[in-house]
Amino acid sequence: MKKFALLGVSALLFLTPAFAACGHGSAQELPAGSPALSTPVPNIPDPAPQISETPEERPTAQYIRVCVGGLNVRSGAGTSFSSLGQAEKDTLLSYDGTEGGWYKTRFLGRTAYVSAGEAYTALRSLEAGGDMVEAVIGEGMALLGTPYVYGATRFHDGKGNRLNGFTAAEFDCSSLMQYIFYRGAGALLDVTTRTQIKQGAHVEAGDLRRGDLMFFTNAARQNAAGLERVGHVALYLGENYILHTASDFAKVEQISAQRWNYFLEARRVL
Repeated sequence: MKKFALLGVSALLFLTPAFAACGHGSAQELPAGSPALSTPVPNIPDPAPQISETPEERPTAQYIRVCVGGLNVRSGAGTSFSSLGQAEKDTLLSYDGTEGGWYKTRFLGRTAYVSAGEAYTALRSLEAGGDMVEAVIGEGMALLGTPYVYGATRFHDGKGNRLNGFTAAEFDCSSLMQYIFYRGAGALLDVTTRTQIKQGAHVEAGDLRRGDLMFFTNAARQNAAGLERVGHVALYLGENYILHTASDFAKVEQISAQRWNYFLEARRVL
């Protein structure tokens, strides 16, 4: 299956009431007096009741979609509060409720706020996974904005033994995945992308599921051989979104066409 098959967005999620496009209001109800969709046929007895199957409602996870570049993420619900950092356009933040005209979220490991004005943000839903998957994702969402540091000290040695010098104030891609999988699900990931890619079960690109690990090469490694090609790892959230850190800070964003060109393999650990 072609790698780009995942770039489309599920129609089911577009119909989710929690989704709103940036800069648009909610859907309008039919005006009073609109014609009914069907009219009963006169003088015919009602048919026997039938059991109809309704689509199973699947749980969703709700996010804040950032609609502008450089959106301030603040320490409190108001412009008088300090900015903790800025979120990029079309990235996602966790949604933890609303206070006045502000959305509550998590950023740099602490409670934070962004404007709920429709010119700045909108709510977005993705289909949720199982409890352990959601726990892992929740750990990652709390760390959005955390700086990327190449070679950051790992949380453990790959076998669960804690390492001295670890801090949750900096991560590279593989140390972030190791940390959130351990914290959220007690799963032991190894210490580099080139060893993590050997864990779990192989997943075809067309069968990607929320919570899968995605491995990529990069410009510096794309011509290397074997495992040396592996240069990046990210957590798949669904609808072409990944949670990862790469060169700047931890974020949730869409997989770009360039990154799809670098895609190598997906692995399912949970």
